[in-house]
Amino acid sequence: MEPSLLRRAVETARTTASELGLQVDDVRVVHNSDRVALRLLPCDVLARVAPSEHLAEAAFEVEVARRLADAGAPVGELDPRVAPRVQVRDAFAVSLWTYYEPVGTEITPADYADAFLRHHAALRRIDVDAPHFTDRVAVALAGVDDPERSPELPHADRAFLHDTLAGLSAAAGADRTRDQLLHGEPHPGNLLNTRRGPLFIDLATCCRGPIEFDLAHGPEAAAEHYPGADPALVHRCRALNWALFSAWRWRRDDRMPDRAHWRAEGLDRVRTALDRI
Repeated sequence: MEPSLLRRAVETARTTASELGLQVDDVRVVHNSDRVALRLLPCDVLARVAPSEHLAEAAFEVEVARRLADAGAPVGELDPRVAPRVQVRDAFAVSLWTYYEPVGTEITPADYADAFLRHHAALRRIDVDAPHFTDRVAVALAGVDDPERSPELPHADRAFLHDTLAGLSAAAGADRTRDQLLHGEPHPGNLLNTRRGPLFIDLATCCRGPIEFDLAHGPEAAAEHYPGADPALVHRCRALNWALFSAWRWRRDDRMPDRAHWRAEGLDRVRTALDRI
């Protein structure tokens, strides 16, 4: 968020939490992108604040988190002191979550795989209306194919991303009998190492597809510890995930820090992943 919008988001989080009976004397920015994560102290709440046009996405995330917590999934939970719903204030959607102090040790591939197994088992026990991962690919493909949405994407790279997204989406999504509910983007930044063990966060990307689509977001060695995973499909999904990442970076309105670097790096990662298929 731009500085002026961030200041409003911080004040909205402070006011919202205070109105719900939580004490807020200090606010610290944990993450700042199109939405922000704020640590509120001394109540020690994690507030996630997004512009209100993302209300539906925020409400979906809250509902998924609530159901997964009830199913015993290894996920970051909503703050139990307030109602499990999104608060709308001053053109922002605010949700309040439990803050987990991170543990400094690295999550091993075996522990990552164990978290995946428990998370996928819990996802099979809940029922939510989530899109198929190929729907997300279709959105990315539309942006790649539209020069007005991605005006700086060179012609050759546009054709390369189009062919990669279309081809890998069709290949990875061909067998719908393998599909189940997934996290959607369980990369290492979305798995916290806490005193409770590894916990998945950012649940708004929940979608349907094969478990290999999730595994391809994690460390490569993690898939080796996941019984029944198809290594070839993991490789295809890894290339597809990097193609999705690259497609988002070329959007005209993308706000990722160091975007120029990640535009080039993303395309390189796609090519490297394709070489392994």
